[in-house]
Amino acid sequence: MTSEGTALVQAWTASLAETRRLSPLTVKAYAATLNRFLSFVASHTGGVATPSSLSGLTLGDFRAYLAKRRADGLVNASIAREVAALRTFYAFARRFGVKDDGLIGLATPKRAARVPRPVAPADAKSLISDISEAAQPWVAARDAAVLLLLYGAGLRIAEALSLTGSVLPLGETLVVTGKRAKTRIVPLLPIVREGIEAYLRLCPWPTAASKPLFSGVRGGPLDPAIVRRSMAAARVGLGLPASATPHALRHSFATHLLARGADLRQIQELLGHASLSSTQVYTAVDAAHLLDVYRNAHARA
Repeated sequence: MTSEGTALVQAWTASLAETRRLSPLTVKAYAATLNRFLSFVASHTGGVATPSSLSGLTLGDFRAYLAKRRADGLVNASIAREVAALRTFYAFARRFGVKDDGLIGLATPKRAARVPRPVAPADAKSLISDISEAAQPWVAARDAAVLLLLYGAGLRIAEALSLTGSVLPLGETLVVTGKRAKTRIVPLLPIVREGIEAYLRLCPWPTAASKPLFSGVRGGPLDPAIVRRSMAAARVGLGLPASATPHALRHSFATHLLARGADLRQIQELLGHASLSSTQVYTAVDAAHLLDVYRNAHARA
């Protein structure tokens, strides 16, 4: 690509992280999509991709690219992400005179609804209990405290690990910073607060307002992969399926609240979902659970 085009791509990538505040993984995925697209354009048009050639692409050109990606084995969900990345790039590039007429009419494939697979309450408790008995006492207490935040407060694992000593002393609520730097307030159940406090009493590393609340074994930030591995070991030991992941505990938090009578708006606020449609998937989970109960217990099922 020309130096002008390269500068445009670099500016777009920077805007994803700094202005739109997308996660590093999302920025990396979007950038990879664009690089593949630019390579396709160069091959498809027989020349280096430039802002001018990008402006001249037709709907057929975009469809040809997506057809190639589908031939590579991509399913609808992945194709939809490719379309989202291209739309985002062209929306940014319009400011610099790049036209996006060819994108008009490009359909986004429908994604199949993915119903979360929650962990049963008894299994969630067993997982946390099993982890709290493994490894060094302070490490076990740390991992159990993280899982308590996921299951007891509905946090994402990244949200739990981004907490700093500034949340201390713990109260009845916790201010959480979620995706795109949005904050929300979640209730802190006594059992969750006690789990965190138990970890802090055992942790050999000092806490400070500017430092992560959860420390790695060398005192640095805790890597989420460590927590996932701990839970995987506990899961295998308990004979639970591979779907019993840290993120599944967040699903369980929502599903069990719904089963106890919480409404979707309340759950949406607690989870930090930007759209109610993201929360509505839990109605399907609850319905599936009730159907299982009916089939297993009803005499005429």
